[in-house]
This record gives sequence, structure tokens and C-alpha cells, in this order.
Amino acid sequence: MQQPPEPMPQQPAAQDAQQTYPAHWEADIVLRDGGTARIRPITTEDAGRLVSFYEQVSDESKYYRFFAPYPRLSDKDVHRFTHHDYVDRVGLAVTVAGEFIATVRYDRIDENGRAASGDADEAEVAFLVQDAHQGRGVASALLEHIGAVARERGIRRFAAEVLPNNNKMIKVFTDAGYTQKRSFEDGVVRLEFDLEPTEASLAVQRAREQRAEARSVQRLLAPASVAVIGAGRQPGGVGRTVLQSLVRGGFTGRLYAVNPAASGSLDEVPAVASVRDIEEPVDLAVVAVPVAQVPAVVAECGEKGVRGLVVLSAGYAESGPEGRGRQRELVRQARSYGMRLIGPNAFGVLNTAPDVRLNASLAPELPAQGRIGLFTQSGGIGIALLAGLHRRGAGLSSFVSAGNRSDVSGNDVLQYWYDDPRTDVVLMYLESIGNPRKFTRLARRTALAKPLVVVQGARHGGVAPAGHAVPGTRLPHATVSALLRQAGVIRVDTVTELVDVGLLLAGQPLPAGPRVGILGNSESLGLLTYDACLAQGLRPRRPIDLTTSATPSDFRAALSRALADDGCDAVVITAIPWVREGGRDGAAEREALAAAVRETVAEGPAKPVVVVAVELGGLAEALSAATRTAPGREGVGSGGPGAGPASGDAGTRGVSGDMGTGGVPGDTGAARVSGGVGAAVAAGDLRGPATPGTHEAPAPPGRQPAGAGHPAPGTVGGPTSLAIPTYPAAERAARALGEAWAYAQWRREAAEPGKVPELERIDEQAADERIEAAGRGRTDEAGFELSAPEAQALLADYGIEVTGSKPAWDESATVEAAALMGYPVALKATAPHLRHRPDLGCVRLDLAGEQQLRAAHAELTGLFGKGEEARLVVQPMVPRGVDTVVRASLDPGVGAVLSFGLAGAPSQLLGDTAHRLIPVTDRDAAALIRSIRAAPLLFGWRGSDPVDTAALEELLQRLSRLFDDHPQVVAVDLEPVVVAHRGARVLSARVRLAPPPVRDDLGPRTLPAY
Repeated sequence: MQQPPEPMPQQPAAQDAQQTYPAHWEADIVLRDGGTARIRPITTEDAGRLVSFYEQVSDESKYYRFFAPYPRLSDKDVHRFTHHDYVDRVGLAVTVAGEFIATVRYDRIDENGRAASGDADEAEVAFLVQDAHQGRGVASALLEHIGAVARERGIRRFAAEVLPNNNKMIKVFTDAGYTQKRSFEDGVVRLEFDLEPTEASLAVQRAREQRAEARSVQRLLAPASVAVIGAGRQPGGVGRTVLQSLVRGGFTGRLYAVNPAASGSLDEVPAVASVRDIEEPVDLAVVAVPVAQVPAVVAECGEKGVRGLVVLSAGYAESGPEGRGRQRELVRQARSYGMRLIGPNAFGVLNTAPDVRLNASLAPELPAQGRIGLFTQSGGIGIALLAGLHRRGAGLSSFVSAGNRSDVSGNDVLQYWYDDPRTDVVLMYLESIGNPRKFTRLARRTALAKPLVVVQGARHGGVAPAGHAVPGTRLPHATVSALLRQAGVIRVDTVTELVDVGLLLAGQPLPAGPRVGILGNSESLGLLTYDACLAQGLRPRRPIDLTTSATPSDFRAALSRALADDGCDAVVITAIPWVREGGRDGAAEREALAAAVRETVAEGPAKPVVVVAVELGGLAEALSAATRTAPGREGVGSGGPGAGPASGDAGTRGVSGDMGTGGVPGDTGAARVSGGVGAAVAAGDLRGPATPGTHEAPAPPGRQPAGAGHPAPGTVGGPTSLAIPTYPAAERAARALGEAWAYAQWRREAAEPGKVPELERIDEQAADERIEAAGRGRTDEAGFELSAPEAQALLADYGIEVTGSKPAWDESATVEAAALMGYPVALKATAPHLRHRPDLGCVRLDLAGEQQLRAAHAELTGLFGKGEEARLVVQPMVPRGVDTVVRASLDPGVGAVLSFGLAGAPSQLLGDTAHRLIPVTDRDAAALIRSIRAAPLLFGWRGSDPVDTAALEELLQRLSRLFDDHPQVVAVDLEPVVVAHRGARVLSARVRLAPPPVRDDLGPRTLPAY
């Protein structure tokens, strides 16, 4: 009978409001070894668990905790350690399968070390970890969480007393990265440390997060033993298909089939009725049973000690509200036993490492080894990508199809691939991003080491795919894409481009510049390639036409010259098939050309080389035959990845038209058309001799693919394959080269990041007080807008001066205000429906005296109603310049964003607005104003005076700093900002305050809540 792993903790009703159970402190965590555990507050209901936990702690650990022999807890101890007010006395426990494995407690103390409450901001902290779980990073995770709790309760400093020989506990404190003070008295080490996060503590926390999450994925991708639960006796079911895939793939570990009705063996694999009947440990369970049976199966796996699950079963969140409830319970149940979970509704996982050879998926064949890591959130797209990569000769390091990604997500897999020495390029198909801030952070770190190419589905629907729980965003897709590109993500629009770009990055080095040499045996194709390169921001050189009579030697000589030319950063070879009379197919010439290209590239400088091959007549058949007979590879028709029941022949051909080599079947002409360089590439002939058993060749010295040249810190890249990618259209080759050059530029710039400058005239404390005063007594969760004087005062605290204005509701007051300001002045309507609408004629400028001002006032009130209705204001004139708009906003999906554009039609009508994530560096600010299409207007377009861009950049940095320092500021609009030849002046400002959204990328490490 299945038992719930852990009852939900409850706090007795008699306790007062101050002691209300803080459910928001509960969290699931990943430990150092990749297993999971749950942290939660200790309650009065935990007395039995506490006693049982203490009985399993060694005498040595008890001695370290209490500084004396302490064999058992008294009733008074149990009462003390389970009764907390969650303010001055707090206890947290780490649980696995409902049982305690560690505890931590703090007690607030005064300056004399006595129990205190109220304003005291120091607490004494103590830990106890079961011996069997020491070394798993439990205490480090507990320290992060108890520190966050303490800060929430107004505690700023921890004190801990540790025996000198308790080195493990001392290391937990000293390695945390906090500012510490250490002393030694009466044989005890006393440690005191501030709880305010530091750069060091945050770096430590994120490094631990990366190691733990990477290890959790590694346990799923490199298991020593796999059990397939739901492997039927008859062929054809999902479970049996996965079992056969594992057998055919040559899985190197132990394999078991689990089916209550099975006995003996299935496909020569030992078969048992339950996972509990397996005598040896099980690392990974693949679950392929009806949804109603999954809870019982997960419970058996948890009791067996299985380390991870891949759930292929459907019927969860993708099926509606009831399914969402089942999915939440599935995640809760798996994590309670310390297991991570891929799925549900997943396609499976692959790992081509020779010492693993794992095909725990519905793909009938294990792909060849390669340097590409592939992640998808769609089984159908996964099939298409596997088939497309296989058809074009590309291998994989590993593959994860996450399905509903209820637990393991793209972020986790990025953590694994970041320092995986077998992965040089990461390809991701995403339909949603559950934690965009974390994804952006991880993407930037990954992109500094290896290329990350992403295509996003469902990007224009405004609705997350069924089964995906994601935060909403108010930003258009183009803005989100721009922000991801700033993090180094190579954003493409289709799965075809995903493969095109991935193949180039996996097989070729990054270009050193945008200059592209073009050579080939077709003048027309060369011109098309030239135009395509220009469209991608590249600088192509005049194409070299070798004529249709070019021989392999001609190609070799031209390619050698192009690679040796210092004015050429990349080369595109264009090729059309040779036309031969008399039925000769030109196979010998084709092989000679392939060899010539391959040898020239291997001997030449490290520059990317790609091929554009146009296929005519019978070339498609020649390519297909060559692919099927290529050494060490099976053709798609013989059952490559993705060619099984899920895709079939029709599915493979459907993908081929977009992602494969394409072509025109049949040959009705009198002359035969033989294969050219395109056929050789498609056949894998440009890859060089294959290493036996690996399907890949080592790259020659100096010609490493894009990701291999810069492995993650502390890792060593393995052998890499040298593949020259071929494209059936010039546009596709140019797009891939353009993305490679943009990425190379980003990585060069990111290697020397800018700085967030220290700015004068910033009063953070005054701004804090002003924000607190403005929000006092307000309970509106949606927030509120500051009045104009309040907004001006807050901005002034950060050195942002707003040009003053006075209400001009009646004529006399307007004249009086203008006299105080001094002429000339401006008169404008600021009602919401008139603001920033000069096209309506609601602004009068350069009013030089009282007479003009009175006339303008009469005119505007006549057009737009009374001064109060139009909200007329009078304002001193500022020097003429370029009108711009600067905004900062807090988006729930991506975080704080700084935006810039020219005021009026460029930004409003044409959408010419640029964005950067906050905080911005000096380099970000400079790049922001230069990245809009209308930027030339700031720099002296057509002989006009250039404006003061340095003042504009400083304004951007000041606004970024305000936003970053004060999360209650959720929106700021500065419009217009007039940038003159000297200085930038803000004429109007709006500031909105609101309770900041919960930041899921700050605080202690946690897994996403379910």
C-alpha cells in the first residue's frame, strides 16, 4: 500500500499570529551529489522525527554539536527544538522521504550573548547533519536558507561557536563568502559573520548551484543501471520500444525490464515484476506506464533508492486542470525521495559517450558521437532535429527531451553542458522559459565558453504551451530576443536555421572578421551568395568565377589563395554539378574535388569554410546513395534517428525538404548530371577519415570548431570533428556565417566587459526615505504613480534633474509663472490623451514675451478646453537638440529593462527602440544609444551638429542605478529628453512605485516550486 512520503507540516491552531507557520520558507534543493532534499521549518508535530534523527547521529557528531557527550535528547530538549516563534527562535530541517537528515537553529541574542528579541540584530546559529549525509553539501545549503530567514526577521549577523577539530563545520562557515571575524577563547573557535550578501558569497552560491545541478543531470545521462518500467511482453508499446532502443544502442551498464506480467527476460534483458525485485542498485528508471499507475511506480522507485526518473507517460498538465494537479503531485513525490525527474510526457534522453551509449528514448537508433548537445521541449521537434542532424552527418554528445519540464529544465541542462568536455555547441528548442532571469544568467556564462543557439516556438501566441507553467511578460518577442542576444544567445527563427548554424559552429572555427571570400564554378550562384552575405551584415569580396569547366585542382588553388589572404576571414565555396555526355557520372571527379577541398582546408589557416551546392536532375539520387553507403553511417532510409514509427518514411521526407539536402528527383534530360562537391559533403566525404567506432575525425591542429577553442574553465576539450557544412541555398549559408560573426563579435566584447561606474550626486538613503514616505499607508498591490514634485525629488536624489514646470490653468497664473522663470518659455498640454502628441498642435514653443504667451494660452484653451482639463503647464525653453525617450520598467518575465529611442514616430510608429538589462555598464550605455536605426541623428547626420552623447550615457547609467538600488521603483518614463550640443535635459518624468515582484534568481538556492 502506497504511503505519502511526508505529511504537510501543520502548526497548532492555538499559537498566535506571530507564530504562524511560514510556508514560504519551504523549498526543494539539489545537493552536491545531484540528489534532492526538502528544507522546511520545524514544527511541534516533528518531535518523533527529531528523536529518530538524533538516534542516527554518531557520538562524535553529537559531541561537536553540544561540546560534551550527549547520547539522547531529553523531553525538555525535544520541546525546545520543536517549539519556535519563527521570529527570535527558528529551526529548519532537511528531509528526504519525510525523515530528517539535518537541522539548523538560530536564537536571537543581545550584545552579551543572552536571549533577546525586538531590535537585537544578532543570532547564534548551530547545525547538526546525520553522518550518512555529511559531504553532500547539506550544511552549506542550510546556511543559505537560514541566513535568508534571519535577514527577513531583521537579523544582520550570525555567531557560531565550533570546536577547533570540527574542521568540516568551520569550512562550511569560512567557505560561504561572507565577511567574517574569527576568534579563539576557552578552547572554542568563535566565528562572527555578516549576513549581507557579498560578491564573494553570491559567487560561491552560484558555483555550488552549478555543480549540484550539473551533477543531477549527469546522474540522469550517465547511469550505471537502467530499469524500463512498463516494458510490455508484446513488441510495439512505448516501454518495449525504449527497451529495444537501449539494447540496440549498446548501453554499457546493467539493464532491466519491469513488468508485473513478465518473467525471465525480454529482448535478452532480465525481466522482473517490480523494481524492488532488482537486487542491485538502480540509477535511472524509465517510466512508461498508464498515468494512473505512475504514483505507485514512483513510490516503489523511491523506496528502492532509484536516483532519477524519465517519465514518458502522458496525461499530465498538457491534458488540463486535473492533469496539472497530477503533475504537481508527481514532482512532489519524486523530490521527496531525492529523485530528479525528466518529463512527464517526455521523448527521452540520449548519451553517445562510448562508456555509456544510452538511448533511453523513442528514437530507434543511437546517433553518432559528436560535439553537439541538443535540448528540446517537444518530442515531435526532437524527432525532426535528430533526423535532420543525422542526415547531414552531424553527431551528438547528448540529447534531452524534457516534455512538460516539470522538474529538469533547460536551465539544468545548461548547467551540465557548461563544463561537459564532450559538448562544444548547444542547440535548444524552447517553447517557454520558466525562469528567464536565471536562463539569461546561465546563457551568458555558457556563451562565453561555447556557442548557444536557441529557437523558440509559441513566441507570438501569447500563451504558454499546455503543461508549461511560466511567468508572463509584457514585452514583445522582438524585445525578448534582443535581450537574449545581449546575453550571447544566438537567436534563430526556425529549426532549419538551428541546424544550419549549429553545423557551422560545431565543425568550423569562428570568423575573425566579416570579410567573406566567394569562389565557385557558377557566376550566378556567386552573385546570389554575394547579395545574401550583404543582407546578413557581412562584407563579401567580389566573387571569383572558376567557370563551369573548373577542375578539382582549380578549386584547390583558388581556395588555398583565399585562405591565405589576410583580407579574407571566411570562405564560401559555390558549386553546381558538372554536365557530362555519354552517361558518365563524374564520380571520380567528385571524389577528387572532395579530397581537394578537405585537404586544402586542413592545411590552411583556421578560417571557416562552407559550401553552397545547387542540386539538379539526378543529383538527389546520387546524394542519397552516397549517404547510405558512407563508411560508418546508415542512411536515413535504413532507420536513422527519427526514422522509426513516430516519423516514418513520410515524416523523414517531410523534414528533408526543409532541413536536409533537398533536390529534384528524377532525370529527364539527355545528359546525365553527376555529383559535385555538394554530393561529397552530403556523403560525409569532407569529414576526413573516421576514427573507428566513433564516426568522427580529429580536427587538424589549429582548426578547432567554435566551441572547442574556448572550453569551460577547468575542462579539457576532447577530439573534435572537422566537418565542412553544405547548404542548398546561398541565403542559408550566409545566415549561418552572419550568426557566427555576430557571436564572435559578442564574445570578443564580452571578454572585456564594461563597468558600472561610481557616480557622484547619488543619495541612496534619501531616496529610500522618500520611497518609504510615499508608500506609507498605501495597500494597493498594483502600485501608484508619484506626483510630479515627488518624482522630480526622487530623480534628483540620483542626479537626474527634471526641468521644472508650473501649472498654467488660468492666464494670469501662467503669466506670473513665466515671469519668474524668464522668457522664452513653452506652453504645452499634458493631459493623458494629449501628452507627447505634437501632431495635435498641443505645444507652443519659443514664446518670447507676455503677449505671445497670452495668445498661445487662449489658442490652446480654445482647442482643448479649459486649462485644468488640458492640464496646461508652462516651462522654460531649453537648448534645441534631438528629442529622445528613456524608459525603465520591471517586467515579470525578464526583470529590469532599460529602453531608449528617439521620441515620436521613430519609436512609436517604427518601433525603433533598443533595450538593455539593468544594471547597465558604461559599455552597455554606449551601445544602447548606438543600436537604434535612427542613431545617426545623434552623431551629426547630414552636417548637423552632433549632440552630447556622453551626457546621455550618464543619464542612462543614473537611471539604471536608481532602478537597481530600489526594487520598489517599477517604472520610470523620461520623455522627452532633449539632447543638445551640450547637455541632456529631461522635460517630463513619471515614476511608478509598487511592491516588487518576488525575485526567483536571488536568495538561497531552490528548485522551482511545484
